Amino acid sequence: MDFQQLADVAEKWCSNTPFELIATEETERRMDFYADPGVSFYVLCPDNGCGDNFHVWSESEDCLPFLQLAQDYISSCGKKTLHEVLEKVFKSFRP
Repeated sequence: MDFQQLADVAEKWCSNTPFELIATEETERRMDFYADPGVSFYVLCPDNGCGDNFHVWSESEDCLPFLQLAQDYISSCGKKTLHEVLEKVFKSFRP
């Protein structure tokens, strides 16, 4: 799946969540997401669009602990889609 298709998947996912896709960087295959109040994270996408090579992180120290569940999910067995990864991140932030 090319990067633009992944960005389209991300935009569609955002339409059903409080998150907004605020930046995409095709060279780095990076997508940045933000939701009020100050919740932010980014996803690095593998070249083939699926697999266990997605990476989620945040430059906000407050957000990092919430991403642990998603990071564990990504590193577990089996191929993951971008939508599955984003859903796991969303569940990680929900109380």
